[in-house]
Amino acid sequence: MPAPRIMIIEDEPAIADTLGYALRTEGFAPEWHATGRAGLAALDRPGKPVALVLLDIGLPDTNGFALCRTIRTRSAVPVLFLTARSGEIDRVLGLELGGDDYVTKPFSPREVTARVKAILRRGVPAATCNVIRDKPEAPEFSADEERREVRFRGAPLELTRYEYRLLLALLARPGRVFSRDELMAAAWEDPGASLDRTVDAHIKTLRAKLRAIAPELDPIQTHRGIGYALKSGPATPAPR
Repeated sequence: MPAPRIMIIEDEPAIADTLGYALRTEGFAPEWHATGRAGLAALDRPGKPVALVLLDIGLPDTNGFALCRTIRTRSAVPVLFLTARSGEIDRVLGLELGGDDYVTKPFSPREVTARVKAILRRGVPAATCNVIRDKPEAPEFSADEERREVRFRGAPLELTRYEYRLLLALLARPGRVFSRDELMAAAWEDPGASLDRTVDAHIKTLRAKLRAIAPELDPIQTHRGIGYALKSGPATPAPR
């Protein structure tokens, strides 16, 4: 089996070399691009797929957040942010844009490779595996877990792994209100290490993707102070 291809988009050669060495030691196939433009072009090339992107926020030709937004329009590849920014607002913004994890500089290369492994080995949690195709309580949705695909009104959704897991958890019990802690436990391997606003950030991006298909609908219901539920039955118009 070929080694998983890890793309490093980082403008500092010393950091890229250190990460590349650590990844190769752990059996990965790293490739380095010093600019966002070069990384995006390589990601678009046909051939061996990229398993994960290590993305620096402070790039010379673009902002890493903006690049992640562009990547998310083309691919659901996992993105792990590398940055010197440690503020909560930056971490939440990275998650809202579809990032899977966030590491602040200075960091240990061993920690980064451990996070890469954790992201890549995560499967669908057992708690969400009872989703069936065309569930009658959620007629707008169909889920194919073998293909890791969810369709809304017949259109496939381009979801990050956390958006996918959150949606599967909601689809498993339409109408049931899930607390944020329950959703974290269903979607994250280490929910105790997640930010309090992580679920909210991913629900926000998930809603945006659903509304991109059906702007008039809002199938996810917010229960303030408690959590979220998928509305049972046909999706109802979003409040104006």
